[in-house]
Amino acid sequence: MNLPAVNYLAVLVSGVLLFVLGGLWYSPVLFAKPWMAAQGKTEAELRAQAGTASMPMMYLQAFVGALITSWVIAVLLNHFVDLTPVRGALLGALCWLGFAGVTSYVSALFAMKPKGLWLIDSGYNLVSFMLAGVLLAVWR
Repeated sequence: MNLPAVNYLAVLVSGVLLFVLGGLWYSPVLFAKPWMAAQGKTEAELRAQAGTASMPMMYLQAFVGALITSWVIAVLLNHFVDLTPVRGALLGALCWLGFAGVTSYVSALFAMKPKGLWLIDSGYNLVSFMLAGVLLAVWR
């Protein structure tokens, strides 16, 4: 199976966009407070917990994840003709629904995580998949 060629500059820009969106999504500007509350942790507890991990390495891994997501969406989009921003967004939403949304919901269900936490985390995935779909459909 030969994978279609993708625009790697578009994939890079999309990865940066998703990474920045994640930073905003989990910031006080958007969902930091409800996300912390849904976890039942304070900001100090989260900082102490994060202090045990290598933050630069966590950010690097998040960025690589955004690049992989963008690349896969670009590969899938290149199997279609007549792409529009709406079709790109729809493909992103379908990828979320079929893969990330369902699997993360079932995982959250059995881990007994609050639904609000799943909504925040999965909402980021939905929006990021759709944004990547739009950008990558327009910029082939």
